[in-house]
Amino acid sequence: MKQLRIFLPLAVLIFTLAAPAHSAKNAAAASPPTPQQSQQPSAPTIASALDREISGVEKQIVDAAEAMPEDKYNFSPETLNIPGADYKGVRTFAVQVKHVAASNYFIWSPLTGDKVPESIKDGNGPENLKTKADIIKFLKESFALGHKAAASLTTENMLQNPGNSKSTRLRLATFGVAHAFDHYGQMVEYLRMNGIVPPASRAKSD
Repeated sequence: MKQLRIFLPLAVLIFTLAAPAHSAKNAAAASPPTPQQSQQPSAPTIASALDREISGVEKQIVDAAEAMPEDKYNFSPETLNIPGADYKGVRTFAVQVKHVAASNYFIWSPLTGDKVPESIKDGNGPENLKTKADIIKFLKESFALGHKAAASLTTENMLQNPGNSKSTRLRLATFGVAHAFDHYGQMVEYLRMNGIVPPASRAKSD
């Protein structure tokens, strides 16, 4: 009986301490999520993954285009007359930038259904674009089309061939990124030939 008298108060105490915690747990489960809890990152999609890649190359190319002084936009390595080098006929920096933009239109327009602007006659872009500001504007507009193209991709349509294209939607979307990076590498060399460290490399060289 003595042991029973000791055990019963102890059991009541344990139950009393446990009950509030259990009630709080139930209340937390029943209460709506806080704004922080509800703002969970959404699962990645093929569209969001491609959009992120386009944003990456866009930043590097636009930054490089803005880093080159306007009076150097007509520079090409041919003007350096490097002994043993063969740069005859290579694109100027301005045409490199316009080529990236024009190619973006050719590559990504099948995904969006947009028509390539009539001013784009070939891969070198519109001849009437001469100023740095106009060329960069043209460049940014072409990447806006890229983001629109990325947004059109789904797991259901990414392996389809848009229009008369022989390439799938996924290949066109990714090829636009790869092509832009290819010419970014050339733009970097043009900058360095003029004593300019590319913006993407400046943190590493400080």
